[in-house]
Amino acid sequence: MTPSSTKARTAAGHSLFQPKKKEKAEERSSDLPVAIQLGEHGRYQIKSGLLSGEYVARAFPKPPSNARGLIAEAKGATEEAAIAALHQVLETREVRRTEDRRVDEATGSTILSPEEYVEALSQVALSRPQRALLTALAFADAGGLTEASLARAAGYKSRASANRAFASAGLLIGTYLSVETSAMNLPSEPDGATLLGYRGTQRNDDDPGNWILHAEVRDAVRSVL
Repeated sequence: MTPSSTKARTAAGHSLFQPKKKEKAEERSSDLPVAIQLGEHGRYQIKSGLLSGEYVARAFPKPPSNARGLIAEAKGATEEAAIAALHQVLETREVRRTEDRRVDEATGSTILSPEEYVEALSQVALSRPQRALLTALAFADAGGLTEASLARAAGYKSRASANRAFASAGLLIGTYLSVETSAMNLPSEPDGATLLGYRGTQRNDDDPGNWILHAEVRDAVRSVL
């Protein structure tokens, strides 16, 4: 046998074990979306397309929100059907959560559902001091914390700074959930604060009362932060 024929047979043998690049590419392409269509529904951005042979529609927080993460998903026989199914999921979800809200007897403010607080806390970009502040209040239970204790827990030098951070956290959550915080706020408190909590009993004229988180917020903070 000549050297050239030996090389040819060896090359032919090796080729049997080489992956077929074209076939591999075709296999991979079936797992990738053919196209992604962008849309909106309320406060959510909708992304839809063909994924692994199925039409899928998914809801995400809508820009310019810094929040990230999948909110809901639906599938359908067509892309339009998947989008319509997702809209129905989101609308049913909103109705259920609105029905789960309550009115605070002490302040008359509307308290959001536990599910809403959990979602918002999972999505909004709270600062480290704000997270520390809410965590301290959550573990203070129904007794709450004085403004001075709250400032210390979050590393603020003044009570005013702690109060502003607390109210700002409420505004972030209200904005994410499309809740008008000014309509539910007490005139004596900064905008956004009563979405998260309320004041305890005043000990004297100089004491504004402890900040106390609503029970729904306490539970949400403990499970998320």
